[in-house]
This record gives sequence, C-alpha cells and structure tokens, in this order.
Amino acid sequence: MRAQLETYATGFWQVLPQLVLALVFLLFVWGLARALNWLLPKMLRRARMRRALVEVVVMLATVGLWLFGVLIAVTIAFPTITPGRALTALGVGGVAIGFAFKNVFENFLAGVLLLIREPFSIDDYIDCEDIEGQVEEITIRDTHVRQTDGQLVVAPNAMFFKNPVTIRTAKDVRRTTVICGVAYGEDVDRARDIIARAVRNVDSVRDDVCDVEIFAQEFADSSINFEITWWTGSRPIDIRSSRDKVIAAVKRALDEAGIEIPFPYRTMTFKEPLTLNGGSVDAGREEHSDAAA
Repeated sequence: MRAQLETYATGFWQVLPQLVLALVFLLFVWGLARALNWLLPKMLRRARMRRALVEVVVMLATVGLWLFGVLIAVTIAFPTITPGRALTALGVGGVAIGFAFKNVFENFLAGVLLLIREPFSIDDYIDCEDIEGQVEEITIRDTHVRQTDGQLVVAPNAMFFKNPVTIRTAKDVRRTTVICGVAYGEDVDRARDIIARAVRNVDSVRDDVCDVEIFAQEFADSSINFEITWWTGSRPIDIRSSRDKVIAAVKRALDEAGIEIPFPYRTMTFKEPLTLNGGSVDAGREEHSDAAA
C-alpha cells in the first residue's frame, strides 16, 4: 500500500509542472475571452449589426475560443492525449447531447438563420400559424410577438423558419378593399364618380402611391356592388382607421347625392289568391317588401 502511494506521489510531482502550464494557459485563454467579449461587440455594432445577432456571434466566438483552449490545455497536461483523440471523445459526447437536446439546438439554429437572413425585424407586424401581432424581440431560441389584443406570444424560432410568415409591414403601405352596393334604379357611372371623389378626399388614402380603383363587381340580390380599393398605411390600426373613414365618407356622399344604398328586397309569389281584410289578391301577383331578408 505504501509503495502504491509513493508511486502516485511520484507521478503527481512529475506531471505537476505540466498541470501548472495548462492552468496558466487556461488563464491566458480566459483573458483572451474577456478581451473578445469587450472588443468584438463594439466592432460588430459599428457595422450596424442587429443586437441579437451580435450576441450570437460573440457567444459562438467565445465558445470556439474556449473549446480550442481546453483542447490545448489537455494536451499540455497529458501529452499522451492527442488533439485528435480529444476531438473524437468530444464528438461522441456531442452526438449524445445533440439527441438529448434536439429541439433546443433546432430552435437555436433557426434563430441564427433568422437573425442572419432577417426576413422580418423588430416592430414588424407578422402572421404565422394563427399568431398575428408586432414583433417585440428576437432571441436565440424564440421570438416575442405582441398580439393586437395586448397578449404576448413567445413562439419557438423553428416555427417561423419552417412555416410561411406573412409580413404585413414589409412596405409602408398596404392595399385594402370594401364593398358598397347601390340600388338597381341608380345610374352606375354617376354612383362610381361620387364614390371615387369621396374616397380620394379621405386623408388616410394614399392616392400618391396608386389611384383609387372602383369597379362594378356583380349583380347582387338587391344592389349593384362596387369593389372599392385603395392604399393606406400597413399597420393594422392604419387599415381599420382608413376603412372607418372611407365607409363614412362614401355613405355621406351617397346620401347627399340622393343615391340609395338599398336594403335587401324579397319578392314573394303565391299560386293561389290570398284573402285580405279589404279584398283578395290574384294568383301570380307579386308582393314586394322592403324588409330585410
């Protein structure tokens, strides 16, 4: 037993200088990592890189530096362990960790790709898989979306990477459409001109981008329907506010011009004469009612 302890002590004193050198080298790596964490973010921010992407680059650079430093330190402390053997051991362990944390790594890689490609950015309004709202933050793992009702949705980045994403504020303006019907007895061309003037006079209508478009769309049950299309701001509040103003302006203009926006009409035909209090109605005679269908 004593001989075995002496053997251990002798071996420890033999490798002690190597261990000290390995620790000194790790201290040197620690200093490099601190300098890298201080200098690299400033350089990347000068290049106008997004904050979240700066954090990703700094993290990857730091992890790579420490991985390289630990491998060198292991070879200094234990010369029999070559960098190739150490990398092989790390590879086997990395495969096991990868299977255990598959979803975490998937969201991490998706976050990195989203930050690099930048399909959408902070303050954009997006719609993906029934999640619609304004992007508040994009992290390595997830994206924070504030819905129009005030609720915050934290969704994994893999969802935005795998599924189609509608970016509603990709441009400053967006097209919107409403339907307006006029009675069959009205002049179609006159009604179109009145509606066009009313829509163009609305302050939220961007006719500098594209002129207002009004088309007679269909012969509906009780009216001729016009499709009214114009451009306005791309935010949801811009769309709702502009529709409110356009509908109010069109209604007011048609009322002032005496053009009817009809209720649905229903025509009833009876095969047999109807007996009323004051007489009867012949078979086949039509009763017209302006009550809503």
